[in-house]
Amino acid sequence: MRHNAAMQQKIKEKRVLVLQGGGALGAYQAGAYEALVKEGQEPQWIAGISIGAINAAIIAGNTPENRVPKLKAFWDKLSSGLQGSSLLPGQQGRSLFNEMSSMTAAMFGIPGFYTPRLISPLFSWPGSDGALSFYDTTPLRDTLLELVDFDLLNSGKIRFSIGAVNVRSGNFKYFDTATETLRVEHIMASGALPPGFPPVLIDGEYYWDGGLVSNTPLEYVIDTADRRDNLCIYQVDLFSARGLLPKTIMESAEREKEIRFSSRTRMSTAAAESDAHLRSAARKLLKKLPKELLDDPDAKILLENSRSSSITVMHLINRPTETDTQSKDYEFSRLSMNEHWDAGRNDVVKSIESQAWRTRKIPANGMVTFDHGRKNKNEFV
Repeated sequence: MRHNAAMQQKIKEKRVLVLQGGGALGAYQAGAYEALVKEGQEPQWIAGISIGAINAAIIAGNTPENRVPKLKAFWDKLSSGLQGSSLLPGQQGRSLFNEMSSMTAAMFGIPGFYTPRLISPLFSWPGSDGALSFYDTTPLRDTLLELVDFDLLNSGKIRFSIGAVNVRSGNFKYFDTATETLRVEHIMASGALPPGFPPVLIDGEYYWDGGLVSNTPLEYVIDTADRRDNLCIYQVDLFSARGLLPKTIMESAEREKEIRFSSRTRMSTAAAESDAHLRSAARKLLKKLPKELLDDPDAKILLENSRSSSITVMHLINRPTETDTQSKDYEFSRLSMNEHWDAGRNDVVKSIESQAWRTRKIPANGMVTFDHGRKNKNEFV
């Protein structure tokens, strides 16, 4: 296992952890992070959306030795409401258990995360949080303040970036410790998914969950990274863009949610690969130009925009299982949480130990993506 860490040091890449949104599925990211740390791949930059922003804040807001324990404390708290297992055997019994678990979350809330409002939004004063959401997220605020050291988060030891959507303009905005000081409100804004959760006020503007526009911060990382840095990006997605053709209305609802929230990850990767190829072609063309043309203003613009370092992406995807249901993103049972955590950890180990990853080199064309997902007859890769 240590051979991969030695290779990373030789390559001299900046390690970036990119975390997608996905509610209860976020335990997969915690397990993936735990495995990355054991492999010596502690990130130097973390970017997240929604639950990915919360996981990222817990990581960036703690010292290295406390990061996994604090993640475990967070996910144990959220899954403390239902710690049993299915009483009925087989796939149908487990699916029923998952649906009952999510129904419990919808009716009674999740410890340390949210509670249902006593008065319906229909009967609340217009403009109030109660009129704009079904749940109160004050418990999440308290949990974040308990588990995250915001002075450490803003210290610059790890670059921390999260995305949210301006409610009035509809524009996406990233909050980044490279340029500003972040507070607990920024984390909550990134995960304020309507109509469940209320918008969050930041510097005079209200924000909702970043997943409404894009559920992955991959593009932001690539666009704002220092082009002198070679990047090794661990992209951890909680929804799979690819899947099986649904056969029931419930499967249809699940598949729709997967497509909606897998949102642009593969498109972003493809666009970045295309951009890397264009930059490479521009550099090759500039070398062929006569010296007298290199001073041309257009050539200078081309030169400036053709500078690019290498980008390697390990794409880790929480692929659907036979017992998943359409409510899997708000199904917080201890049983499912542990399964998601283990799946994330196992996928990282499997990916890092793969022959393709162990023998990889800095891509000559600027960017390469690895996807060594779990495979079985019910999965698309």
